[in-house]
Amino acid sequence: MMIESGEYPRVDSPVYRTQSGTAYLTHPGVTTLAKPALNDGAPSPFLAGFPTALGFEAATSDPTPLTSGAGLCKLAGQLCYMSFGPKRTPNAQASRYFANILGSGHGSVLEHATFSFLAYGISRSVTHELVRHRAGFAFSQVSQRYVSGQTLRFVERPEFQQSEDLHREFLDRIDRLAQSHARIETRLRELQDSGAEVLTADGQTGRRKRVHQAARALLPNETEAPIVVTGNVRAWRHFIEARANEHADIEIRMLAYAVFLCLRSLEPLLFGDYEEVPLADGTVAVSTVTPKV
Repeated sequence: MMIESGEYPRVDSPVYRTQSGTAYLTHPGVTTLAKPALNDGAPSPFLAGFPTALGFEAATSDPTPLTSGAGLCKLAGQLCYMSFGPKRTPNAQASRYFANILGSGHGSVLEHATFSFLAYGISRSVTHELVRHRAGFAFSQVSQRYVSGQTLRFVERPEFQQSEDLHREFLDRIDRLAQSHARIETRLRELQDSGAEVLTADGQTGRRKRVHQAARALLPNETEAPIVVTGNVRAWRHFIEARANEHADIEIRMLAYAVFLCLRSLEPLLFGDYEEVPLADGTVAVSTVTPKV
């Protein structure tokens, strides 16, 4: 699993096709959609209202730039103690500042910085686990009630990829599923056109939804379920520690590792305390000496 670094890092996941043309993916893809954008000069009018002797203006002219996420969290933490004068921790020593935050478990200041990702190449079984992480997260997931079989793709588990016969069975299975899904969608539309009451609805969108929601009954957990996820730093750290763990399911562990790679590239001060641990199954676990911040 390789990361494409840059302003918006990503882990790509290629699309493969069976001989019959059914699309499938073999590992998670993660694309950074959004990150904090800090207005460095915004606190100046606030700080200027305090006595000059306090030296608060020094906080607005720190020569060492920080990433927006780290800068936002540091500003929030310093506000708690009005630590803007000469004795504040300068940006050049921000690693020491965040080591103290993480070590003391004072993670509330980390909740101000949020990051949004598009995750794909993940199965319905993975997103069922992912959306259990409620605090600090927002989710927008593909709805099988509204999309047609033209966007249908599947995800092959790593265990199947390592076995020639299981891989062949996977390819045969998703071909049959894709064909059955298309056939049932066609038959349902025919029934709808003939006036079947159970499929009646107002408007074209409502009629399509009636068909799709019935046809989705065929789809297994290995159906791809792309999702947009937004979370704050504290929430993402909890997700990484819980899911990029050797005891987590292998599929969600791969997703958590891909998210971690993107977050560490974006914010090394906020995610640099993690250590990668290669596992016997070919995946990577992530651990830290400062968990549960």
